[in-house]
Amino acid sequence: MALIVQKYGGTSVGDVERIRGVAERVKRYVDEGHEVVVVVSAMSGETNRLVSMGRDIAGSRGSAREMDVLTASGEQVTVSLLSLGLLSIGVQAKSFLADQIAIKTDDVHGKARIQEIDTKALRAALDAGCVPVVAGFQGVNDLGEITTLGRGGSDTSAVALAAALKADECEICTDVDGVYTTDPRIVESARRLTHITFEEMLELASLGSKVLHPRSVEFAGRYRVPLRVMSTFQDGPGTLITTEKDDMEQPLVSGIAHAIDEAKITIAGVPDLPGIASKILGPIGAANIEVDMILQNTGADGLTDFTFTVKRQDYDAAQKILQAISRDINAREISGDNEIAKVSIVGVGMRSHAGVATKMFDCLASESINIQMISTSEIKISVVIAERYVELAVRALHNVFELQKLPE
Repeated sequence: MALIVQKYGGTSVGDVERIRGVAERVKRYVDEGHEVVVVVSAMSGETNRLVSMGRDIAGSRGSAREMDVLTASGEQVTVSLLSLGLLSIGVQAKSFLADQIAIKTDDVHGKARIQEIDTKALRAALDAGCVPVVAGFQGVNDLGEITTLGRGGSDTSAVALAAALKADECEICTDVDGVYTTDPRIVESARRLTHITFEEMLELASLGSKVLHPRSVEFAGRYRVPLRVMSTFQDGPGTLITTEKDDMEQPLVSGIAHAIDEAKITIAGVPDLPGIASKILGPIGAANIEVDMILQNTGADGLTDFTFTVKRQDYDAAQKILQAISRDINAREISGDNEIAKVSIVGVGMRSHAGVATKMFDCLASESINIQMISTSEIKISVVIAERYVELAVRALHNVFELQKLPE
């Protein structure tokens, strides 16, 4: 008998019939003798609907605290419906909101981080033969106020609960049947991976893969929670995400990620002096704009050019900030491009193989794709290219690294 934490996303619980399907799926696990804790998101589209209503009524004067109270209500509906569904087919179930368990978070409304979980109530329910159905995405701060965990919050809730309960496995049940070598909508021959390391999955999630949110993968890796991505709607083993083992034969490249929500900004002709990077990026960071790749050219005549990438949604705001400080730092000009994309190859096998970067660059060159920026780590190589070449780049790289030949 295993203790399993299962998380079902909004698509999996998108309507009453799908909630009934989830209840039947959970019952199979219970009938096999497993202890099961279920974490659910709001029904598909519900959080967006609630956010829209909040913005319509409050405009720019909205309260982050009240928006948390509003959006957390979506999960309250789902936990009650699924609990009712389980009870109707003879499975003992009990719904839990964050304050009933004491999923303690910090005070940052909208992007709270979990600090502590009291498992007494869940453990008591399990010992009584009951399936706890827990509202994902939400927590409670020291003042007893509802907080929400931000994007991917239900995944993070599930992993945190699995860690706190020392579960045997955490299953992320979604509308895909695992983690693929790349987006199968771009490459038909993309393969479902049987396993992948926490490190690789974290890179893929951070670089554009939408299967899991990076925070949940980071949490799972830190607490060594075996994580499995699998389909709610069809049977199959999914993809197991776990630690790297010595007996695992690692492919050179495990996956290719891409992100098209990127923009590039160059501030040219700035003094090549100590502290110039801080003067440029300090105001950007103060505006909560996340900077990804950074490139500073070799100085000439006491001047240098500084280029960095941001999310496309932050492009205009970042441009305005730089325009405001350009006089102070004597910049010659500011230019930008919001039609770029980032393509990345990821694999722990890169650690022990030379020439991976050359193979990647030769592949892109053979397709006449110009590389604008490059970023590397021990297990990934990312390049910035024109957005119009993304699909061509992904297909070419998938082929040259022979990912279609990986075993399923």
